[in-house]
Amino acid sequence: MRIIPESELIINGDGSVFHLHIKPEQLADKIIMMGDPDRVSLTASFFDSIEVDVQSREFHTITGVYKGKRITAISHGIGPDNIDIVLTELDALANVDFKTREVKKDFKQLTMVRVGTSGGLQPNCPIGSYVVAAKSIGFDGVLNYYEGRNGVALLAYEEAFKKYVDWNPQHCAPYFVPADEELVQRVGHDMIMGMTISAIGFYGPQGRYVRMPLANPDLNSKIETFEFKGDKITNYEMESAPLAGLGRLMGHKAMTVCTIIANRLAGESNANYKGSIEDLIRKVLDRI
Repeated sequence: MRIIPESELIINGDGSVFHLHIKPEQLADKIIMMGDPDRVSLTASFFDSIEVDVQSREFHTITGVYKGKRITAISHGIGPDNIDIVLTELDALANVDFKTREVKKDFKQLTMVRVGTSGGLQPNCPIGSYVVAAKSIGFDGVLNYYEGRNGVALLAYEEAFKKYVDWNPQHCAPYFVPADEELVQRVGHDMIMGMTISAIGFYGPQGRYVRMPLANPDLNSKIETFEFKGDKITNYEMESAPLAGLGRLMGHKAMTVCTIIANRLAGESNANYKGSIEDLIRKVLDRI
């Protein structure tokens, strides 16, 4: 058995994992994820009881019980690089013996649902609607650093997309990956099913022009009209693809569902979306 070096998996002096600062026994098998640390407190306000509440940097974790289900709510901050940190450490908490630094013989599968906000790219994704990332498109490159990437990716989608948009080779190679199909149906059966882009940033990487001109100003117009096997790209965010991809590689069930707070086609946005995110969190708590 491989003993994982201290430099590869850092364990704090109190027995907690390096970034999240939680211990293996403090993690539930059912996990709701979100970018905003304050949204963790909102989620936990629906819990019947709270077991642990830990804050470390942008990573806020509360584990408690909701209608008899033990659930962990955790914030991952913004961006795909944070998803690499959070998923790796969650998987280690579940499947690595922190005393021996060996992978446990019995695999523990985690169920992870990310609740986020997003900008819609299609007329059928109006502000206030809920869109499930049944498939995700990673512009971030995270999955490309792991062996087995092609085994979980939708390679035909990738090739068709790169050809259609004339993909700039200076960008990271995009990857298409499906979320866990059973989890998607369980949580999002009455929601919009779509293909969600995970961008590497919020402004230029999502085609926003504030002051600096874009290198590929027509990319979004091509993205909006891309279609393959009846699937269209529905929305932009920054985390669904690495979550779905790393989740599949690790053997966990993972998916993202977003409430649409902006319509990129209409140029409209809604910064006051608290009510819709509360409703979405409640739905996920009931269905996870």
